Amino acid sequence: MTTAADSESEQVSAAIAGELALMDPRVRSSRDLARRWLDPEYVEIGASGRRWTLPDILAALPDLAGSTEESPGYEASEIKGVLLAPGLVHLTYETVLDGRRARRSSLWRRRDEESGWRMYYHQGTPVPPAAA
Repeated sequence: MTTAADSESEQVSAAIAGELALMDPRVRSSRDLARRWLDPEYVEIGASGRRWTLPDILAALPDLAGSTEESPGYEASEIKGVLLAPGLVHLTYETVLDGRRARRSSLWRRRDEESGWRMYYHQGTPVPPAAA
């Protein structure tokens, strides 16, 4: 029998797995693999301040930092998740990429079994060196 805590834990774990997959250079360099993890209504406010939609990010992702095995990769830490409602998880964490720190927040949603968990919204906020 699955308890509410198990269900919450499983949902948060699934969102974290997706978040980590999107930091993997193999996923970032493939529009098809990235699309698997991004919601059709995806929106991002990047650490640069730029607003991205799904078509924007899919077009740019293979050329962005962290998208090749040769480039520096994302180092994620302090990943925490909260189940906001069934099928909706909020994640917060920090990343370091090539010496630059950012605090990040993502909303993951699961509309149905077939589509699985997908990132619906993401925001990155740079951490100034003085705040580190």
